[in-house]
Amino acid sequence: MRTTFLALMASLCLALPGFAQDTAPQPQTTELSQPALTGLAAVLAAHADQIAKPSRQTIGPVIAAIGAAGQGAPAFLEAWADKRVGQRKDGAFFLIEKTGDGYALTDPMTGTPAGTAPKAEITELKPNSGVRGLIASALVEFQLMDPDPAKRQAAMDSLARDGGPEHLEPLRAAIEGETDPAIRAQKERLERLLTIRFGATSEKRVAAIESFGADLGLDLRGALNPILVTRRTAFADAPSGNIAAELRAPRQISEDEAYKLLVSQGLAPARLTRADLRAALEAHIENGTVGGFALADLNSPAARDAAYTALEQAGIVPAAATDDEVAAAVAAHRYADVYAEPDATVTDAARAAMKRITLKVDAMQMADLGLDALSLASIYFLAAIGLAITFGVMRVINMAHGEFITMGAYTGYVVQQFIADYTVSILIALPLAFAVTFLAGVAMERLVIRHLYKRPLETLLATFGISIALQQIFKNVFGTQARPLTSPGWLDGAWVLNDVVSISYIRIAIFVLALIFLAVFLFIMNRTRLGLEVRAVTQNPSMAASMGINPDRINMLTFGLGSGIAGIAGVAIGLFAKVTSELGSDYIVQSFMTVVVGGVGNIWGTLAGATLIGTLQKGIEWLNPSNTLAAQTYMILFIIVFIQFRPRGIIALKGRAAGD
Repeated sequence: MRTTFLALMASLCLALPGFAQDTAPQPQTTELSQPALTGLAAVLAAHADQIAKPSRQTIGPVIAAIGAAGQGAPAFLEAWADKRVGQRKDGAFFLIEKTGDGYALTDPMTGTPAGTAPKAEITELKPNSGVRGLIASALVEFQLMDPDPAKRQAAMDSLARDGGPEHLEPLRAAIEGETDPAIRAQKERLERLLTIRFGATSEKRVAAIESFGADLGLDLRGALNPILVTRRTAFADAPSGNIAAELRAPRQISEDEAYKLLVSQGLAPARLTRADLRAALEAHIENGTVGGFALADLNSPAARDAAYTALEQAGIVPAAATDDEVAAAVAAHRYADVYAEPDATVTDAARAAMKRITLKVDAMQMADLGLDALSLASIYFLAAIGLAITFGVMRVINMAHGEFITMGAYTGYVVQQFIADYTVSILIALPLAFAVTFLAGVAMERLVIRHLYKRPLETLLATFGISIALQQIFKNVFGTQARPLTSPGWLDGAWVLNDVVSISYIRIAIFVLALIFLAVFLFIMNRTRLGLEVRAVTQNPSMAASMGINPDRINMLTFGLGSGIAGIAGVAIGLFAKVTSELGSDYIVQSFMTVVVGGVGNIWGTLAGATLIGTLQKGIEWLNPSNTLAAQTYMILFIIVFIQFRPRGIIALKGRAAGD
């Protein structure tokens, strides 16, 4: 008993330390919790996977969340679009700049440097073009009020392409603080365009449409056209929705188109083709009958359709429409073009605006056509004014007149090889081309023409031979390649009145040059002794000679003057046409037509002829723009008919000169 008690006490003593250890109070430990992420950091952490591998279909909400994240969001979006964002292996995002052996890191939230990292630690984010487009749209809100005008302009360009209803309020807010008048006007215009498409109420959209009046801007038409888009729809009952026009079959919509519409909307089964009908009937011949019809009776389309209908009703063949069923189905439905825009007040305003714009566009197109015709007429007049002197005054058929035009153009080209300044080179080329072609004309008159007066056929043959010889000389000297005659920089571009009417500055310069030469010609012929002597020799050479005038000298100077003017015309034409050895050949026919149609020997007739031919050619080209060769053909036919009724031209000479 005593032994047992001692053993029990010993066991208790051994157990007490362990019990004390188990029941001793444990020291309290405090865990340090990480602060909660906010702002841009929270968005980046929450969408790290989508940002690292973005998809255009799903990244939109993430970009919107970044844009609303506050500090650092604009810089991060801009860097992301520029492929300057990288992700470290631990998942953190940084703005990166490449260095020699790695990247310099910048904290996207604060913009402060965050050290460097080797290339192996950073994965560059390279969003595709679709994602970059979404990023650019999100950046617009910040860029609209950026201090840099170029960024504000870029933001408006982005809005014009991909603007949405969410951009209206930021754009309106940006208008108030805009200090640049030009950019402010663009913002106000863009705000009205977006209101047309995304305005909150019909009244605001209609007011925005009406505010433009008959504005011809392509951006306005681009905003109105989607409102007026229609879809053709079939109805079992009365048409519903915003109806643009109800269509009657088969007058306004063919039976075939109407039935295809029914099939596409699930309102009728597919049409039965003749091949399918034949195959179905042949497959179900039983005891000389098909669907209860004897084979001998299936000798007409109506009988075969009836047999197929019987098989269809029996459930033997799939449902398909025969011709009779098609006609019945088409007649049982109604059809209409329905606007995609559900609000009728908006479509009515858009339709009225497009009508105003269309009328103004038509008027502007006629004005543009008139400017084109006037431009072409000035070119023909400039090319023909020299011929009006040699042919109209001297009665010399100079087939080499086109080559004098080419000679003037090549003179301008040679001058530009020595003078780099295009403005100075053209100012020098114009008088030099006159001098060169004047001397060439004088030489031609002295060596050839003066021996052939009163023999027009031989003059024609001789000048035609000279024309061919000059073309070959040009090819030998300058080659067959087109040579550049470059216009000065201030002649680049065009005068643009609106999106419809425009004319190049070169054409305007040629028009002005033509007026100058008209004035110079009139001054020479009416205010100088040379002009008086030319008119005297033209009207009566014998009487002029008896009065002390040398007809040979006057003929030489007159021919040289006409040739010199052709040289100046060559410089002007070469500024927009290819300078080749055949340049003059493109204008010789039109030059003769201009002089003959206008009236031989009358400068006002030449002007009228150039106007008529230029207007006629541009008018025919407008009617048939795909075939300019046809325009020239019709023009020549018209002139042939015109000369039958007006053989002396539009403005005929009167008095003694008319008798020659």
